[in-house]
Amino acid sequence: MGLRFTPLLFLLFMISIPFSSSSKSDNINNKNNNYKLSLDYYKKTCPDFDRIVREQIQDKQSKQPTTVAGTVRLFLHDCMVSGCDGSVLIASNSFNKAERDADINLSLPGDAFDVVSRIKTILELSCPGVVSCSDILAEAARDLIVMQGGPFYTVPLGRKDSLVSKAETVEGNLPRTNMSMDQMLKMFEVKGFSAREMVALMGAHTIGFAHCKEFKDRIYKYSKKTPTDPEINPKYAEALRSLCANDTNGTMSAFNDVLTPNKFDNMYFKNLPRGLAALSSDHMLIKDPRTKGFAEWFAANQTAFFEEFGLGMQKLGVLNVKTGNDGEVRRRCDTFNDVQT
Repeated sequence: MGLRFTPLLFLLFMISIPFSSSSKSDNINNKNNNYKLSLDYYKKTCPDFDRIVREQIQDKQSKQPTTVAGTVRLFLHDCMVSGCDGSVLIASNSFNKAERDADINLSLPGDAFDVVSRIKTILELSCPGVVSCSDILAEAARDLIVMQGGPFYTVPLGRKDSLVSKAETVEGNLPRTNMSMDQMLKMFEVKGFSAREMVALMGAHTIGFAHCKEFKDRIYKYSKKTPTDPEINPKYAEALRSLCANDTNGTMSAFNDVLTPNKFDNMYFKNLPRGLAALSSDHMLIKDPRTKGFAEWFAANQTAFFEEFGLGMQKLGVLNVKTGNDGEVRRRCDTFNDVQT
């Protein structure tokens, strides 16, 4: 049966989401971290933590369906830079330009920051000074994934929030859509992730978006011989051109998974060999021999994808976490307790 596309499928909100292991225990116990996290960390000090997070993300997602994609992206952008420490949540001030104002983070969606802030506000009323913003972000991302049909995975808790957030630390730590596969693999390898884990984490694009500026070259300026990448499905390319022709202010976006954009499933991987990837970094997964096998495996087996994605998120979630005196529990997620830090 032929695939049909219309420009209406691509008229979206101004949000984008650019993004296992040998054993489950390896993902929980990262030897590079010195920390004590536990699944029942707030059992006595904030027993309503799980309930409050669930209620708030359900309310937010029901009103703003883009919340899940934005929150997962926010989690990735937090963890990949200096570890899962809430440093991306800090707002810049006259003393400091924070991570969220780095060029690649300027498109991080307000809905994601808002849901974390909402949860924090209620938790401060229920159990003041107890729950870190970094734990809120990790738990909210997992619960939103599950809410959209994705896999459940455990989230150990007990992270402290960072004492530092610098915009200049961001570049080179987050994947860009114009990177080569060598660059992407190296970036993840430095942080301890294999090619398989990287491909699994890229599967988060099943609920994500991409701005026109991130794939315009593939549909307008691919080469001197052809303006459009011939490996993009022709009808898909036509719909993308129609969408981006109206992108006068740089906010128009397209689904990374055009067929089931609001469901966390493996359709993203099934779409890759069909030419239904707008981003070149996504399309490379099915072309490069180092990643193609994993992409094909996940396309054929959703259970395998879910398991590997869950393990990858567990591993990502404990990357360079802060504990003890290395961090703090912020009173507000966008501000250090010592605002001049």
